[in-house]
Amino acid sequence: MKRQLRNRVFKLAAGTVAFGVISACGGAGGGGLDVADGGIRGTGSSVGPVSGFGSVFVNGVEFNTDDIPNREVESNDGITAESLLSEGMILRVEGEWRDDGTGTAEKLSYDDTLRGPVGQVTADPSGAGEFVTLSVMGQSVRVDRQTVVRGTTYATLLGGSQITGHVRVSAWRQADGSYRAGYVGVINPDLTDIELEGSVLTVDTNLNEFTIGTITVQYDENNVSFGSGLTETDLQIGAALEVEGELNGTTLVATTIDRDDARRFSRNSADDIEFTAVIDASYTPSGAGSRPGEFTMGGLTVRVTDATELDDSITLDELTEGLLIQVEGQFLSDTVVEAEEIELRDGNAKVKGVVSTPADNVFFIGGVEVRVSSTTVFTVEDGSGVSFQTLPIGSTTVEVEGIEKEQGADVFIDALRVEVDDEPAELEDRNAFELEGQLRGITQNPGTVTLLGVQINDTSADYDDVSRGDIVDDFFNGATIILEVDYRGTASGFIADEIELE
Repeated sequence: MKRQLRNRVFKLAAGTVAFGVISACGGAGGGGLDVADGGIRGTGSSVGPVSGFGSVFVNGVEFNTDDIPNREVESNDGITAESLLSEGMILRVEGEWRDDGTGTAEKLSYDDTLRGPVGQVTADPSGAGEFVTLSVMGQSVRVDRQTVVRGTTYATLLGGSQITGHVRVSAWRQADGSYRAGYVGVINPDLTDIELEGSVLTVDTNLNEFTIGTITVQYDENNVSFGSGLTETDLQIGAALEVEGELNGTTLVATTIDRDDARRFSRNSADDIEFTAVIDASYTPSGAGSRPGEFTMGGLTVRVTDATELDDSITLDELTEGLLIQVEGQFLSDTVVEAEEIELRDGNAKVKGVVSTPADNVFFIGGVEVRVSSTTVFTVEDGSGVSFQTLPIGSTTVEVEGIEKEQGADVFIDALRVEVDDEPAELEDRNAFELEGQLRGITQNPGTVTLLGVQINDTSADYDDVSRGDIVDDFFNGATIILEVDYRGTASGFIADEIELE
């Protein structure tokens, strides 16, 4: 269970905001944000990955879509109805949301980030197995354990298997121009229906062409359709654009040219917004009294004030480039949002093994308490459906990626993704578990370690490339230590086989 060191939040202080629980519905688990009296909390746009159905779950809100005729989705990518959406797809919902975790959708909008052939599939070069990189028409797409994969499996990609078909990608553009995928689905090849996004590298308007990555885009200025008020004069080096058309080798003949996917975060007639995206530029303090600083994400400047609520024990210095978060706030202008609440949407803890004792939107794996909410995505490795109510008990391996939280004496994982293997585990593997989390306790001499609320005997454990004594010293000197532990359940308790420092 090795993995590359990531720029993620690991400081998990006590006193995490209380975790509300409601009954599960559709593909998402139960759970809500700031459960209160059901009053209107926001009116405007909510943009984020779909986490479930039964209505549509986005950003922890269950949006009722009954008022949308035929539950239509505004899209030119073939995703024309709610029934064609998938978990992980980044969806824009216009409507209102309430304190009880429900909302009413007036409009649904979806747009692929990329759609076309895959040049190369490259597994995490560190050998940790925590991500796979796809080259889609020259654009680098990171697929990780939070990405919903359809038409293949994450394990298959990790094994180096190439993709011969085309892919549909819904992703966040990162500061370096690469993409982090919320959803990747294998689709039938169609060179007449291609979508490419990326930064313009060269432009020659005399030849009616420009390049994005390895692709030359050609257009007929009299027939191409420009979106979002663009004109030919907007074809500038460095501009982030989206192009749709027909691919011939490395030449894309454009039918439409538009601004990139950052337009999904644009302001509408209402001022409220909640959106999930990757931070583009880290938080910078200003020291200006009630407005202590700001950062950027989704092409918007997010202003943090003294009143901004930081959930999940996030601190301002942890709001760094590349972190996936959710912001709720209000537009001060077309490009500036004042944040009311900031929540973590990047996993920093995980557990893997068979499930035991599920009840009331909580289950246990290897002694680790896992809580599900309306932001939890449930998937089966082969792409079939599963929900909290249909989780296999005691027979099939389940992997959970989520956020480590502390509530009073309880330490648990708030699940972001729950993935079920597509076939039962071997009998000898049903008492084997893996976890990753913050070290909460350790004896001076080999005896026990405590992580994610589980005490594990480490007397016979193999400490991989690290001294147990160094870990003890660092722990008692106040360091935050993240460990990966392979362990097993026995009649006398949990016993660690291998421990690795993250």
